[in-house]
Amino acid sequence: MLKATDFFALQESPFKELFKGTEYVWEALPRLKAFIKEMIRPNVKDFRAGSAFIKETVVIHKANLFTSGFNIDTEGKKTVVRKDGIILEGASIIYGGSYLLDDQIFIGEGTIIEPGALIKGPTIIGDRTEVRHGAYIRGDALIGNDCVVGHATEIKSSVMMGGSKAGHFAYIGDSLLGEVNLGAGTKLANLKVIDSPVVLTIQGRAYETGLRKFGAILADGVETGCNCVTTPGTLMGKNALLYPNGTARGYYAPGTIVKIKQEQEFREMSERGSNG
Repeated sequence: MLKATDFFALQESPFKELFKGTEYVWEALPRLKAFIKEMIRPNVKDFRAGSAFIKETVVIHKANLFTSGFNIDTEGKKTVVRKDGIILEGASIIYGGSYLLDDQIFIGEGTIIEPGALIKGPTIIGDRTEVRHGAYIRGDALIGNDCVVGHATEIKSSVMMGGSKAGHFAYIGDSLLGEVNLGAGTKLANLKVIDSPVVLTIQGRAYETGLRKFGAILADGVETGCNCVTTPGTLMGKNALLYPNGTARGYYAPGTIVKIKQEQEFREMSERGSNG
């Protein structure tokens, strides 16, 4: 019920070693910094040249670095980079006007860093991921393939396993996200008002996490509506759904639907779509 495999499909995940030997899924959080340090292979030093501000757009393709002579086509659904009339499949784009504050950053293939995004290391960003205008990645971040770190979204000390979407105005702190979709304005609170570690009470049993900072763990298939909040130490099982303006706290079993009704939160166990 509380193992990493209960929340995420790890068989093909490049991050599965982060969870090796864990009994409870949250035990990966204090391992994150060391895991990134061991795994990272920075690839931004050559074009940063010691400057945080990226003045001119840069393209990376198969370990080749291009600062000119290419064309970026944004007309279709997929952004395409061409050089000498040839499409550079898997090319990554770091737009001028973005900020990379240090060299401890890896950017995968086909990934786009938009103007106005700010990234601190150590950070690993996977393939085909979008870091949009105004995004703020504060370091100790592990971002997988096919993710979106959207406009005005802040992420720190967290993992986006892959296919994780946080498109608009989100806060993600000390959290683990599977293949999820966060509605605009979703906030994953990571620090209790009371100065004490997070203790989880699940089915009458107390679990001492030992974590002072602990955001949320959102399993594959979780969706949140707009302007939702999760309190520190929230766990949502696979395919759980949090309605707009809702607040989630504690543990929610897979398939749970969390609503607000008459100013009170209630839980309704249901398979998504069972009511047509």
